[in-house]
Amino acid sequence: NGSYAPTSGTIRVGGAEVRMRRPADAQALGIRMVHQEINLVPDLSVAENVYLGRMPGKWTFLRKGEMIRAAAAVLDELGAAINPRERLGNLSVSQQQLVEIAKAYAAQPRIIVLDEPTSSLSEHETAALFRILRKMRDDGIAIIYISHRLKEVLEIADEVTVLRDGSMIETRPIEGINAAHMIRLMVGREVSNVFPKSPAEIGKSVLRVERISDGARFRDVSFDVRAGEILGLTGLVGAGRTEVARAIFGLSRLVEGTVSVNGREVSINSPSQAVRAGIAYVPEDRKGDGVVPGMSIRENISLPILRRLSRFGRISRSADHAVAADSVKQFSISPPDGERRINLLSGGNQQKAVIAKWLAAKPSALILDEPTRGVDVGAKAEIHHIIGQLVAGGMAVVMISSELPEILGVCDRVVVMRDGYASEPLLRSELSEERIMALATGEEMA
Repeated sequence: NGSYAPTSGTIRVGGAEVRMRRPADAQALGIRMVHQEINLVPDLSVAENVYLGRMPGKWTFLRKGEMIRAAAAVLDELGAAINPRERLGNLSVSQQQLVEIAKAYAAQPRIIVLDEPTSSLSEHETAALFRILRKMRDDGIAIIYISHRLKEVLEIADEVTVLRDGSMIETRPIEGINAAHMIRLMVGREVSNVFPKSPAEIGKSVLRVERISDGARFRDVSFDVRAGEILGLTGLVGAGRTEVARAIFGLSRLVEGTVSVNGREVSINSPSQAVRAGIAYVPEDRKGDGVVPGMSIRENISLPILRRLSRFGRISRSADHAVAADSVKQFSISPPDGERRINLLSGGNQQKAVIAKWLAAKPSALILDEPTRGVDVGAKAEIHHIIGQLVAGGMAVVMISSELPEILGVCDRVVVMRDGYASEPLLRSELSEERIMALATGEEMA
């Protein structure tokens, strides 16, 4: 899309060789890109983001009504129930992702590049997107669909190209290819167990929430997670899962209920209080909330423990570097250079660094919100392995995920949320993907 200039080779559009030095060059050729990380302006409205750079008007006068109506039509065609007048920053991550897709679609591109477009979408939203993509394909638009969700690739693609370590491994028609073959090509080896889990002895309750409510987005939620246990929290997008996690971590205020850690009731009104109580939280929005892009891996990992690394108000350089070096080695962060800026890492390595950052605080309970969103198959297996090692060491883990195979493959018990309410914790053996969806949609009451 023009963000990087090739050092060799050629790019052809419509049979003609082209040179693209910046994204504007690609856009002039009819190429649009939907980025994996949200690339919009939070303080503008939805409609303004959809038409940013292409706002309708004459001379200096903006035809705002026309823009709002056009944005509403595009969002409706995508099946997105989003008010075009709403401030973008007020929307959830999944809604912002739909706005990003609407922006590219509204430009009527010749070629559209989508990088992990469904990483934050529900099954309903994904199905709506696929309908639009098929329509665009039938209208003659070329689509490059980048994804690690192999089921989606098999469903939507006509041809598949597998890359590994910057090299093209294979390109072939989708007919006759399966997920196992693609995984083997992607990681260069067999992945025998996508959901590895070390044996762990379930101990006493570590984190318990009883009848908590924020007065708006979730109500009367109760569950506990024990040492050596992974408790899954799932449900449809907007069911209140992330809101519960943020409230437990002190990012929003509870109006009712109690939170206890290791049998002791705690009052948490800020993340620093949560960390002192022994709770850590890896957020869903890695780019916005998980990393500080301009800082190095070392600086990011040290952020929650600066007080521990300091003596008489000065950070111990040796201790700081030692913590980072240990984390980089323990979590196989690549490249293994603590001074490298974190935004230069792949999504999977950024996520491992974020997990390492919060584990440096030595929590008793770890809350992971969509920990494998937007990472490749190999990194996903590594993250699952890390989680398994943590619970084998006695940690209590709450894992929020929209991927039902992941929930069923990793978690010991599962809580299903719907419209701000939570089911009783259910054993993995009691559940299937169909039953989870029935609970999440209200077709079955727990």
